[in-house]
Amino acid sequence: MFNNKSILITGGTGSFGKRYTKTILERYQPKKIIIFSRDELKQFEMQQVFNAPCMRYFIGDVRDRYRLEEAMEGVDFVIHAAALKQVPAAEYNPMECIKTNINGAENVIRAAIKNNVSKIIALSTDKAANPINLYGATKLASDKLFVAANNIAGSKPTRFSVVRYGNVIGSRGSVVPFFKKMIDQECTELPITHENMTRFMITLQQGVDFVLRNFGRMHGGEIFVPKIPSMKMVDLAKAMAPNLPQKIIGIRPGEKVHEIMCPSDDSHLTLEFVDHYVICPTIQFSYASDFSQNRLGEKGQKVPMGFEYQSGTNTQWLDPDDFLAMMDECIEC
Repeated sequence: MFNNKSILITGGTGSFGKRYTKTILERYQPKKIIIFSRDELKQFEMQQVFNAPCMRYFIGDVRDRYRLEEAMEGVDFVIHAAALKQVPAAEYNPMECIKTNINGAENVIRAAIKNNVSKIIALSTDKAANPINLYGATKLASDKLFVAANNIAGSKPTRFSVVRYGNVIGSRGSVVPFFKKMIDQECTELPITHENMTRFMITLQQGVDFVLRNFGRMHGGEIFVPKIPSMKMVDLAKAMAPNLPQKIIGIRPGEKVHEIMCPSDDSHLTLEFVDHYVICPTIQFSYASDFSQNRLGEKGQKVPMGFEYQSGTNTQWLDPDDFLAMMDECIEC
């Protein structure tokens, strides 16, 4: 579906954007891939790797609606990956997080509608479910904006959906490269914020493949959640450095012990498919959609009332060998 199509990725110089670009170039013949981001150095570095004739690089910020409108002219598909994502940084700089994650989301929506973009998928996070930190709260607001955008579009053909998943193994700013750097620097111990802390884990390629698949699945208005394994942070640290002691340092500002991707309060809206869940919209759209069957013909079933998809009670768990195998796959492109 991406052959001879134009695709724009906000925040495209990040881990996701680079792997998504690599995957699209390997599997399809796109008309254009537009990398939209605000960091000229990262764009320059990415151009050294991805310089196919279809590549375009736009300097711009999602806070600037008019620049987004220029960049989206003639675009068929948008992946909205731009965000301020560091939990402690958001706690200390709340207005900056709001400007990018909420106001930026609105700008992406309005630019997409104005340019008659076909489909938009916004990347979310497990921290948007029952949020306790500002980052999660801004991403929940962003999710709500993208779902409601299907009504705002009116008679226009533009459709919006959301993909929500957990920690991406090996992505910049995540715990794996942080621990790896400490180990390479011959640290004497690894810091653990809480001995019972768990996280959902997904590889970069799994995240990219899930987003690609959901462009085909979406009606518009869904929040797609993959079924992925959990891991305890103490086990992750032990897998990476079996001989290093661990030091409990306490939970950081805005941090949870366990993460949730499908809250129990949304159980009446949640459908289970073979390899993922769908949280259906709470609002009615001007077009009728049967979310229990997606556009690929896959069928889902309602989950029981009170169902919650949480990292601490997950039925899938990573053992150290599985984790190390996943980590080997996560060398960034």
